[in-house]
Amino acid sequence: MRPFIAMFRQIVVSYLPTMTVKLPAFVLGVCMSTAISAQGIKSGEQVYTQVCFACHVTGVQNAPKFGDKAAWYPLLKEGQHVVTAHGWVGQRGMPAKGGRADLSLEEFARAVAYMGRAAGGNWKDPDTAMLDRIRKEENERIEELKAKK
Repeated sequence: MRPFIAMFRQIVVSYLPTMTVKLPAFVLGVCMSTAISAQGIKSGEQVYTQVCFACHVTGVQNAPKFGDKAAWYPLLKEGQHVVTAHGWVGQRGMPAKGGRADLSLEEFARAVAYMGRAAGGNWKDPDTAMLDRIRKEENERIEELKAKK
């Protein structure tokens, strides 16, 4: 971050004489773009609210309801990487990626972890190692599905 600040300072100082009117707009633009990039990846709760809520609050097509410990128990036993990977590719009536092709795997995995925690699981937001396990399971699941065709 420090190189960015030094670069920003250099730009402002070198262009200050010509930017008397444009400086506030320039600073605002830089601040807004920094804020937008800082938002980055959505939290599990954000993804749940925007994508998962509709099915997991009502139990559409037997989707395990949010916070329902009995419904989530067998899934929690399968493991975070398995449940996430299978949901990512689509399973048990759930569309792949929850029906949202624009989600990243990490965002999807955060939502699954959020729902798992609400049901009593000790699931953490995915780190690099967990994402690798999810991707490995995803590939295995895809191969299983191809073999069934």
